[in-house]
Amino acid sequence: MSVLLLATRSAGKLRELLPLLERAGFAGETLVDAGLPEEPGEDAIEAFETFEANALAKARWFAERAPGRVVLADDSGLTVDALGGGPGVHSKRWANADPALAGAALDGCNNRFLLEHLSAFPRETQRAGGYVCVAAAAWDDRSLVARGETRGVILPSPRGAGGFGYDPLFASDDLGGRTFAEATVAEKERVSHRGRAFRRLLARLAGLPTRTAKSDKAG
Repeated sequence: MSVLLLATRSAGKLRELLPLLERAGFAGETLVDAGLPEEPGEDAIEAFETFEANALAKARWFAERAPGRVVLADDSGLTVDALGGGPGVHSKRWANADPALAGAALDGCNNRFLLEHLSAFPRETQRAGGYVCVAAAAWDDRSLVARGETRGVILPSPRGAGGFGYDPLFASDDLGGRTFAEATVAEKERVSHRGRAFRRLLARLAGLPTRTAKSDKAG
């Protein structure tokens, strides 16, 4: 199990996860490395209302297409208190943008949509929120999941040129108010929802000498 297949086509996630896996003693394999071209059905995998269900669905979907491999996937999103926990699991396509949009163009659309929704909440105390990530591993008929969270404040305007998604608007409590887009990859990984979830998941995988554990949800 030293090689793990990362079931994501996000360049931003791969930038964060490949070094994380290496430091944990695993080698990361991308979908391109595995010879798995994008399929139309991939857009419909994450159709559930919880991060756990979406992450597991994605990991199992790719595990079926890559027999013999251990597949890692995640579902993550921004939760804003003033928006009742939204956008949550709908974070990636929250703005209902053109389905063809991807990468920085899609991120920009979502960020503008978020700021529009928060325009009625000008005070910092009204703009608290967090990131949530559930990481999942699937192989054969087995699976593991682990959850990671982080808190911060949604800024009225973006700061920083790094990261992806809502990172330029997310001022992290753990980083003293700097945004994830202002942090280095290593700084973000140390405190981020995704870093926390995947470190927990990899620790559980490393602790399975026979690799026979059934589903195990992290607290």
